[in-house]
Amino acid sequence: MTPVAASKERRTVIGKAALPPAYFAGLQSALAKKHLAEPVLVLDKQRLDRNITRLRDRLPRDMAYRIVAKSLPCVPLLQHIAKRAKTDRLMSFNVTMAGQLLAAMPQADQLMGKPVPTTAIAGLFNTLKPAAAKRAAQQIQWLADTPERVRELGALAHRLQVNLRLALEIDVGLHRGGMMAGTALDNALVTIAAHPRLTLSGLMGYEPHLTKLPKIGTWRKRARQGALSLFADAMAQIAAQFGEAAVKDMIRNMAGSPTFKLYGDTDHANELAAGSVLVKPSDFDMPLLKDFEPAGFIATPVLKQSKGVLAPAAEFSGGLLGAPRRGTTLFIHGGNWMAKPVFPRGLEHSPLFGRSSNQDMLTGSVALKIAIDDFVFLRPTQSETVFLQFPKIAIFDGKRISDLWHPLPVSA
Repeated sequence: MTPVAASKERRTVIGKAALPPAYFAGLQSALAKKHLAEPVLVLDKQRLDRNITRLRDRLPRDMAYRIVAKSLPCVPLLQHIAKRAKTDRLMSFNVTMAGQLLAAMPQADQLMGKPVPTTAIAGLFNTLKPAAAKRAAQQIQWLADTPERVRELGALAHRLQVNLRLALEIDVGLHRGGMMAGTALDNALVTIAAHPRLTLSGLMGYEPHLTKLPKIGTWRKRARQGALSLFADAMAQIAAQFGEAAVKDMIRNMAGSPTFKLYGDTDHANELAAGSVLVKPSDFDMPLLKDFEPAGFIATPVLKQSKGVLAPAAEFSGGLLGAPRRGTTLFIHGGNWMAKPVFPRGLEHSPLFGRSSNQDMLTGSVALKIAIDDFVFLRPTQSETVFLQFPKIAIFDGKRISDLWHPLPVSA
């Protein structure tokens, strides 16, 4: 592969960070030395570690941190973060992932990030041997969002003769399900209190809307105060049923990557969940996260290059398309990822061919300096889906590819 031209290129602005061409030249050199010449996800370990430190240092005193596994679906990555962030808490999102993490990180406490069908939970327990089933019951908290789901889980616990830990989803304004203080929550609490195999282990109030609402008047401020108030109302109702000590001791989970910095104490939440911010895909370029660095990139070779931008069958159009557009055309290895090209500068997806998962078309200026087999670098817009699309994750330590990690098997 030819070296990426680095002398006269301007820095590539990614989020708030400006990366020099030499950075991508170093990535390309490291990939070539590792004989990686197919699409690969690159994880900058130095940037990742700095992000972990930023998150850990930003947590209020006595606030626990739970890693959102769906956003970082790779066991070595989760283990690395857990060790550096000094946490044994994970958030998983389906029973397949819960089983995978139970086997890979058996000491971790898992909180389900969404309610799942009771049939799926039964399927997981049916695949486990008695010792593993007991550990699953101890290590996994199942999320319940309605009184009906609580009753279903109670019937399952009775049928399987296992004890289940339940966390209740509280609607704090997102209105994507969950309960508010009132009759539904009371019915759920009564069922749990009366059932010998159900334990109320915690609450979860997810509020990603708080940083996305328009700044119209005081709407955003009032929504934030309202979320805390709704969560506090649910806590008070639980205290009335189970006692103040139970509320103090249970897990009270709030936040996600866009909102964890909104919390300065443990008056409401006593643990915060976040994942994506540690690799910072572009969907998380927001003012609240400006001090975090993008750490994940897609690298893929250029397979074909030509001057000019030609539509298919342009030469047979009878002049309808006019003269070819000036520029450079690239066809890359793979494509159609949830990602945008960031280096070389000025590349963009072309509407002429549409998107392709086989050979995506990119176009740039006529002055574009890139050769066949050089890498194009793209930045994912999200991590949870993109990470699962690559069989290998190349770990870049600043000088070389120091390791190859593998994502979790795809799950729902």
